[in-house]
Amino acid sequence: MNKLTDQIQAEVNKVVLGKEDIVRKVLLAILAQGHVLLEDVPGVGKTTLAKAFSKTLGLDSKRVQFTSDTLPSDIIGFSVFDKADGKLKYQSGAIMTNLLLADEINRTSSKTQSALLEAMEELQVTVDGVTRPLPKPFIVLATENPVGSAGTQMLPASQLDRFMLQLSMGYPNRASTAALLKDRHHVDPLSACQTVTSPAELEKLIAEVSNIHVADRIYDYIAELVDLTRSNAYVTLGVSPRGALAVTRAAKANAYLEGRDYVIPDDVCAVFPDVCVHRLILNSKARLQDYTAALILQNVLTSVQKPDVREFSSK
Repeated sequence: MNKLTDQIQAEVNKVVLGKEDIVRKVLLAILAQGHVLLEDVPGVGKTTLAKAFSKTLGLDSKRVQFTSDTLPSDIIGFSVFDKADGKLKYQSGAIMTNLLLADEINRTSSKTQSALLEAMEELQVTVDGVTRPLPKPFIVLATENPVGSAGTQMLPASQLDRFMLQLSMGYPNRASTAALLKDRHHVDPLSACQTVTSPAELEKLIAEVSNIHVADRIYDYIAELVDLTRSNAYVTLGVSPRGALAVTRAAKANAYLEGRDYVIPDDVCAVFPDVCVHRLILNSKARLQDYTAALILQNVLTSVQKPDVREFSSK
């Protein structure tokens, strides 16, 4: 199936130029049943990236442009009284889809943001006491502008923890910018990519990733890394158990994309920073000394000796 994952990346890369690493990481999160938060300045292609994945994967998708007056019912739906039969009928919201593009999620109220919590964790929504399952697969690709931009507010820790990865796209390089200007002047960028799979095929890929073997020594390694984030002198809140599970699932997906059916320490190291960077809450000491979450995570990785890869190659 790695030929299929290569094909998926190739199609998305036709639309999102010069961001092969970001495209791979988003696909990794999708295969690991995770959600992705894209934080960056406006205009760098966050929304285009989400749309390209939706088309390439053949997924039903919906977009919500979050604003200050977006309501929870816009997301999860609501019940209306049907006079014909005297019963309440459910009107689905944007969340009843495979891929939800939550655009500028940090521009709306905390109440509306919280409408996503149950869906992202339990893959279901509850409206008027009735619980409804979401379509499979269900993926949230959310975008946000950097905190401090006009009209934005910080996402609560409980919601940040539900995103597997937080990524920043950054500006394209000069060559990619020139290609963008040349090719996109009068053309819809999504016309460059083709649909290469379906929701059912994607579910098969996800199942294959979940069956990737993880040795006990790898579990111990992840637990040691996570524990060090909690005892760090610059950290108020370290990586949660949910975060540790996300590291494990992401490491499986990385192994799968590398063509292996087992996880090695390098898989853990590859995903650990992106999975954990948004989960750390730093204290005032860290801010005074200009310590960042990324730097702390890098120090954690270098302070723990990696298990010998030869322990796993002969699985």
